[in-house]
Amino acid sequence: MRELVVPESAGGQRIDLFLTSICDGYSRSQIRAAVQDDGCEVDGRIIRPSYKVKAGQRIRFQVPDEFSDETIPEKISLDILYEDDGLVVVNKPAGMVVHPARGNWTGTLTSALAYRFQSLSDVGGPTRPGIVHRLDRDTSGVIVVAKTNAVHLHLADQWQSRDVKKEYVAITTAPIDRDRDWIDAAIGRHPYQRDKQAIREGHESSKNASTFYEVISRHGRYCVVRSFPKTGRTHQIRVHLAHIGSPILCDKLYAGHSEIRAESLRRGMDQAGGPIAELADAPDAKVYLSRQALHAHRLTFTNPQSGQAMTFHAPLPDDMKQIVRLIGGDVEKVHEPSATEIP
Repeated sequence: MRELVVPESAGGQRIDLFLTSICDGYSRSQIRAAVQDDGCEVDGRIIRPSYKVKAGQRIRFQVPDEFSDETIPEKISLDILYEDDGLVVVNKPAGMVVHPARGNWTGTLTSALAYRFQSLSDVGGPTRPGIVHRLDRDTSGVIVVAKTNAVHLHLADQWQSRDVKKEYVAITTAPIDRDRDWIDAAIGRHPYQRDKQAIREGHESSKNASTFYEVISRHGRYCVVRSFPKTGRTHQIRVHLAHIGSPILCDKLYAGHSEIRAESLRRGMDQAGGPIAELADAPDAKVYLSRQALHAHRLTFTNPQSGQAMTFHAPLPDDMKQIVRLIGGDVEKVHEPSATEIP
């Protein structure tokens, strides 16, 4: 971490240009990526690469680890749901980072894609080949990747205009009172914790955010829920469900715990008539889940080349499937398409 004061001569410069000029050995794209990844604070406030500094301001900057501007291909297995000459749809596993970022330069989805495919779009820059949208590292499920720039731009327009239908499945740590509802609450950067987002109505960093949800089933203090985000803010579903008092199971940032053990699951099922036999007999310390219980279940968009609407479905992964079963839920019911007409 470097700390410095902006000199008079640098006043008015973009932060990424200023930091590039004083950090030897790093390119502007490396510095910009580090700033974009919340790696820079000015007078205690996290800023974006386009921010213009003023003389006398105090800067704290996390100097990026050394890495190449080019994505390094790695032989990593991928679950391909669909492929044509313009795009690829992948079922991303939990634990895989989408593109290189501070502390995660290898083992990424982009590294796996670069090894598998001869050509991907470069609209997003050399470290994000083909990446149209993102999923958090510990969120599993459907993600679409562009092979050509034309397809990438067309898909990006669909995301921008909110013509894409996204459906997620989550397991929450508390039941939700209503069967279905909208959550409309602006999201911005957390005032104290750089890795978090928060509900911040009227703050300069905030953007409007809307999520529709419907409850699939309730089990003791747990709930299985579908979420349909209309907007695509960072951590949106995680923040919104925590906002209504039902944070996602094993969400370290917003639920305060990163794993669930047999003993905790049993306590949560006491009010629902007790746990099933398999859970009742399990050792207290047995870990059943160690990542946020959030899965990108379905994605519907228009294929830029054919003009046809396409829907892709990623089955619930084994770790979440096991939790649903242990709390007495029906996995097949989770896989059924929603019958709700979203307003």
